[in-house]
Order: sequence, then structure tokens, then C-alpha cells
Amino acid sequence: MKKYIVDRFEGDFAVCETEDKTFINIKRHILPGDTKEGDCLIENDGSFSIDLKATEARRQNIRKKLNSLFE
Repeated sequence: MKKYIVDRFEGDFAVCETEDKTFINIKRHILPGDTKEGDCLIENDGSFSIDLKATEARRQNIRKKLNSLFE
């Protein structure tokens, strides 16, 4: 099982950060149709799914950091 974070989309590819902090391009058509920038992905045997719990936890952590900057 591999984990990725979608950094951005460029044309037909999703640019994703890997667990070792490198970036790879994944063809957009093999990802779930509702994949967005910032989503955490799990790959099992070439099949991708969105890790909803990890994505939400990551978003909350980012919100917390941003809020602390403006307090």
C-alpha cells in the first residue's frame, strides 16, 4: 500500500507527493473522479482511492496553522 497527496493537476496528470517527499505524475483518468488538490490517496495493486479520514485530518491541521498565523 502506497500513500500520496495530490499537489496539483497539470493537463492529464495529477502531480502527487509521495511518502518520501518526492513528486510523481499519476494519470488523472486512473484516479477517482472526485479527486481534488490536497486529497490523500491510497494505492492498492494499482487501484487508487481517497483516504477521507487522512484528507480531513490534513485539512483541519492546515486550517489550525493558518488560524494561528492571524491571531
